[in-house]
Amino acid sequence: MKGVVVEQTHVEDVVAVDNTKDKKKKRRSHRRSKQNSSSVSAFSSVNEPSVEASQFLGTGSTSNCIIQNQQRLPRASNVAFNSLPTMHIDEQAPLQESGSMQKQQMFPSDGGGRMSSKSCPEPIAFEDSMGSYVDKDLLCSHLIECDTQKKYFAPHWSMEAVTRALERGDVFKALFRVNAHNRLEAYCKIDGVQTDVLISGVAAQNRAIEGDIVVIEVDPPSMWPKMKGLNGASHNPALANDSNLLLEAPEYVADGCKGKSQVDVDFNYVCSRNCFHLPNEGFHYGNGTYCGENVCTQPIRSTSNCYINGHDPSASDPSWAGCSSEQSEVLNAVEKLSALISSVPSNRPTGVVVAILESSHRRNTVVGFLDVKHWASSRESYRKESKKNKNLLPLGSREYILLTPTDPKFPKMMVPQRSLPDCIKKRMEDGDATVEMLLVAAQIVDWLEEKNLPEAHVMYVFGRGGEIEPQIAAILFEYAISHTEFPPESLTCLPPVPWEIPLEEIHGRRDLRKLCVFTIDPVTAKDLDDALSVELLSIGVFRVGVHIADASYFVRPDTALDTEAQIRSTSVYLLQHKLPMLPSLLSENLGSLNPGVDRLAFSIFWDINLAGEVLDRWIGRTIIHSCCKLSYEHAQDIIDGLIDVESFNSLENSFPQLHGHFEWADVVRSVRRLHEISKTLKKNRFDHGALSLESPKVVFLFDDGGIPYDSMLSGRKDSNFLVEEFMLLANRTAAEVITRAYPSSALLRRHPEPNLRKLREFEAFCGKHGLELNTSTSGQLHLSLERIRRELKNDSVLFDILVSYATRPMQLAAYFCSGDLENAENDWGHYGLAIPIYTHFTSPLRQYPDIVVHRTLAAAVEAEEMFLNHKKGMPNLSSDEMMRRCITGIPNLSSDEMMRRCITGICFDRDAAELPVVQEALSSAASKNGVPCTEIISDVAAHCNERKLASRHAKDAAEKLYMWVLLKKKEVCLVAFNMLSRF
Repeated sequence: MKGVVVEQTHVEDVVAVDNTKDKKKKRRSHRRSKQNSSSVSAFSSVNEPSVEASQFLGTGSTSNCIIQNQQRLPRASNVAFNSLPTMHIDEQAPLQESGSMQKQQMFPSDGGGRMSSKSCPEPIAFEDSMGSYVDKDLLCSHLIECDTQKKYFAPHWSMEAVTRALERGDVFKALFRVNAHNRLEAYCKIDGVQTDVLISGVAAQNRAIEGDIVVIEVDPPSMWPKMKGLNGASHNPALANDSNLLLEAPEYVADGCKGKSQVDVDFNYVCSRNCFHLPNEGFHYGNGTYCGENVCTQPIRSTSNCYINGHDPSASDPSWAGCSSEQSEVLNAVEKLSALISSVPSNRPTGVVVAILESSHRRNTVVGFLDVKHWASSRESYRKESKKNKNLLPLGSREYILLTPTDPKFPKMMVPQRSLPDCIKKRMEDGDATVEMLLVAAQIVDWLEEKNLPEAHVMYVFGRGGEIEPQIAAILFEYAISHTEFPPESLTCLPPVPWEIPLEEIHGRRDLRKLCVFTIDPVTAKDLDDALSVELLSIGVFRVGVHIADASYFVRPDTALDTEAQIRSTSVYLLQHKLPMLPSLLSENLGSLNPGVDRLAFSIFWDINLAGEVLDRWIGRTIIHSCCKLSYEHAQDIIDGLIDVESFNSLENSFPQLHGHFEWADVVRSVRRLHEISKTLKKNRFDHGALSLESPKVVFLFDDGGIPYDSMLSGRKDSNFLVEEFMLLANRTAAEVITRAYPSSALLRRHPEPNLRKLREFEAFCGKHGLELNTSTSGQLHLSLERIRRELKNDSVLFDILVSYATRPMQLAAYFCSGDLENAENDWGHYGLAIPIYTHFTSPLRQYPDIVVHRTLAAAVEAEEMFLNHKKGMPNLSSDEMMRRCITGIPNLSSDEMMRRCITGICFDRDAAELPVVQEALSSAASKNGVPCTEIISDVAAHCNERKLASRHAKDAAEKLYMWVLLKKKEVCLVAFNMLSRF
């Protein structure tokens, strides 16, 4: 077999080579070539001609440009996995199988049966420990001219070929995700397939980037490698998803970010849909356009053409004709693939990327450092050579600089020197070595078949890496989190201040201003979403009220403010930084349930007995007047009995001001009652199978300059759980009602069952250490962990570590549209909460899905009221006449039964809800309140999932940054202390 050679005559036409050789580096290069020469055979055909191996001119350390050895990128199968975390399991990749070799020799067909090339040589490089694939001795910063016929990658299929192949079921659409510990390894999730497909090696990945929506061709089973860590086959597709996803921790903070998003027990997960609709796509479901930072696009579609309540668009739209047969073929292909995977459960399916359907927004948000040292070294070598060789071609536009991303999931990139910002070019020309320490923002602009690295352009500079503010700016950029001011057109949607509740709202809502209502939040919180109340109705029966800020009153559909809220989707809290979803005028003033002022709310009341049973409930829009803002610490003091009402002085005890005609005795009594009821609700919830993976969180202490000086572990207390229980109950109630009213267009939230392979691995881990674990259900897992907690009562640190391991098999919770899973209601459930249906209703000032749920719930309540008022408007009609007019086809229904609440009540009257008059009322109310159709709800859910996950990653990155700053500071202090102790 011929070696991979760069012809010397070609190289000499480009650049003269330095005759001075570094013997040590030559020996090292020779050893590397010798050690890895065998890898070429796995990728090269016997009849393969000599090919041009590198596009790059060597750096100053390179002695010549003639490559005598076959240096090729190894597949992930040949890369050791010992750098992965203990609980992370990867597969034995295919070894030197004849089928694998043959696969690598050929490009996949383009869907039309055509073969693109006989071979696909990979870059002359080796994967280093950080996942970049540039060989140290071949690294350089000057791109040389080369034969463009020599390709590193297979051409991507045409859209026409992709469409035909998808219709036939020959290929599959999937989300491309890269292993952060080994960039040669990527995984693709196909909707409906229980196991992710491994994409091994840069050739198979074919220029796909983390987050791309790709089309993949699955290899035949004979090429699938064995899968480690699976002791038995999974017969439950929901449990066998192999996405490497981590449990999302509760959003517990002490800096204004409320811990009430814990009401999800927040197992947030990546949506099961194949692709996220990323920020560069439209999600506004009104008429108009929107733009934000890094995004500017048209809306998805107009609601004027969308229907709810089961109307079929195919009835009036011919473009829908024929879709069902194509979808059926795709579904059959997915089913066949699933069956094939189930037949060989111990093997991991593999494949190759043949096309990129949607580019990830991460291509536009690359953060990294410029390798200026190599650039300077290469330029100096070039200058020396140019003096010796007058025929040396000028560098001109062929001068490149290497960019190393901070995210190991990305390859290194080549940046044209001419494209750099002027400020960087000037400093580089002046020989400023500190440029290498600058953190820069870049975007991938191209990745051609002839280039083994993508080309990127630097957009701007954040500042010096390692400093807090530049790092925070880089985090926001990397995850496309908007930190700009709200556009003026969105602010004009808000009423002027001072603002008072309009009279029509006072007349149209239930007035609760004389009720003892209060909030419980972190001490620094300003966006107060929720408030509580409790009344004693009779012996053993209480009326508990949850009152949520009515943000949907201010955020009207199809407005600029609604558009901006959709784009942001969620408020982001980065310890010292808050990036709100809504303008502060609304989130901290007009909409916030501040004490001492009248505010609009959406309230849910339950009549609950001492056993925690809900006897009755009422849902509707209200007006409240909060009497005080309690912190969690205040509420905890009341629960712990530290407040003596008789001698209580709010000023001496640092308690907040009390508003209205209430006394502290009223507030203290209410908090204690709510605490007792919440304990019962919590006990009932865990008795019914709920799971808790509670562990202490790190809380940072900051000085006046915003620099962390210390940290501490902090756990949640009874006051946190008090609020959580009632928020959970409110969210569950809202989910029940909106699904009854709009079964095909309810925005819900689900949490799939855990990854079975990882769950079994965790079970084996516990068994190895003598700890018995039952993982058959969420409830049994919880009971097992509680038993282990008692066994390890003297070693809380070990138990916290165990809980951390227990989170790894968990998938993340996600929003979805009920219409997408209309025939699969078993998949609606929330594993962690052990309930069949759930949504988010209680945080509309901080989460856009809650606003959509508010609109849907308002439509359901209004439709029910319209129906009841319609009945009241016919008092003189006989029951027979009422039956004929309103309930045709529904026999044996009395007028009393018709008058009850058929949608929002405890019991769902399905027959009454399906009456034509009720369906007409629901449709009218949906149009009035801006309830979108199934397709738009699906798009909104996907976008909100992506944004929520991005905010989670940003929060994690910020916490790691502050921890790094704290440890660095402590290290400096320790060194200084040691130095002083010597004197």
